[in-house]
Amino acid sequence: MKITVCIGSSCHLKGSRQVVEGVQSLIAKHDLKNKVELGGVFCMGKCDTGVSVTVDKAYHSVQPENVEAFFKEAVLKKLA
Repeated sequence: MKITVCIGSSCHLKGSRQVVEGVQSLIAKHDLKNKVELGGVFCMGKCDTGVSVTVDKAYHSVQPENVEAFFKEAVLKKLA
């Protein structure tokens, strides 16, 4: 599974760094280093709805305060 987080200027201002750190922490917490690849991209072209995140090309809008809920729904359920 590949998770890509937009780190362009608009998403950066909306908290992409906190989203990346949250996802990194949850990958470690659930011991998914061998199953989940985390990457970044400079712009997904959805600046109005960021922080833009894709999980295997499926788009999600994630805020720092809902990273855990996003991870549970978009990552853990798919890996179960």
